[in-house]
Amino acid sequence: MATKKEELKVKYSAHIREKFGVEVDVELLERVVHGLGPAIYNRDAATVSGSSESELETVKNNFLIKKLGLENTPSLMVAITELMNRYGRSERTKYRAVVYYMLVKEFGKEDIYN
Repeated sequence: MATKKEELKVKYSAHIREKFGVEVDVELLERVVHGLGPAIYNRDAATVSGSSESELETVKNNFLIKKLGLENTPSLMVAITELMNRYGRSERTKYRAVVYYMLVKEFGKEDIYN
């Protein structure tokens, strides 16, 4: 029987393939999920509200700037907004692990997770 974490990784992989049309780097996804820790089990913390400006600012500040070490430029919010649009405005459940995974790929910061 699969663990809850394994089930979530399968769900995240499906979202990445279906919503973004890309093959999943399973090892990177595993490391992103591991980095999120127990947050993946909390419904509120496990998702990103694409319509909340404060939530998107949190992604920018806490993930892109603090975790990935990117410079605070307008391009960060542009990338987040484009990602939310690609994920689908009608998709209510935008998983944080998927958003973070896609942003890591977008900015070429896979080495942060090695």
